[in-house]
Amino acid sequence: MTEKIALLTGCSSGIGLYCARMLSQRSGWRVFVSARQPADVERLQAEGLTALQLDLDSPDSIQHAVSELMEATQGRIDVLFNNGAYGQMGAVEDLSRTLLRAQFETNVFGTQELTNALLPTMRRQGHGRIIQNSSVLGFVAMRYRGAYVASKYALEALSDAMRLELHGSGIDVVLIEPGPIASEFRNNANKKFRQYFDDAAIAASPHHHYYQQRMNDEAPDPPFTLTADAVYRALLAAIEAKHPHRRYHVTVPTHVFWWFKRFLPTAWLDNILRRL
Repeated sequence: MTEKIALLTGCSSGIGLYCARMLSQRSGWRVFVSARQPADVERLQAEGLTALQLDLDSPDSIQHAVSELMEATQGRIDVLFNNGAYGQMGAVEDLSRTLLRAQFETNVFGTQELTNALLPTMRRQGHGRIIQNSSVLGFVAMRYRGAYVASKYALEALSDAMRLELHGSGIDVVLIEPGPIASEFRNNANKKFRQYFDDAAIAASPHHHYYQQRMNDEAPDPPFTLTADAVYRALLAAIEAKHPHRRYHVTVPTHVFWWFKRFLPTAWLDNILRRL
């Protein structure tokens, strides 16, 4: 049987790295992984993974990676797992256009450009599966996460529209919506925050008390945090099911807030979210 081809993005650490390792060990799969930094690509290759350099902020990098993938697979791709993303902290009133553009370049624009570059191959094959790693924050908001929330809402909207447009093509579009997962995500978000918010900007913000607390405290993992294996199990179900679900909810908070979003009045949901 011909091996199935999968491309996973954002594999330098966390969810992407774990899923890359696990799927690469699974019989019947040939897995390509990507990372933005050349040093991470070298590290992944040294581990035995087939790694490509791919910067979602760069159209040239995306096209180069797609060309490399197509050459290596003789023009085949079965699964795209769009995992590459980062979180940007900050109150909405403090978000600059530059900050918002950077958040969307990676989490939305680059992800969609990569997807669009691979769709013609999937159409030609008559099959394919696009798996989007979204978030519980793809359908509920949270304070001080407005940029990230907006990017995940946008990803979900594009995915829902694309799923309708691809009906009958043999190509499935699936959303995985994790809640808290143990990874470097929050540490990386703090680093991104400091990239755009210096001490003067923090002091001038009406939200400076929250920012200072966040920078000074070593916050523990929130309740119901799971390991990356929970996302991998959802990914495996999404790529191997004959008829995958449109959405896979991962962690208790995602399940709970999915129902809250559907049935609670907005004012009630706001009261709950403000306490988080």
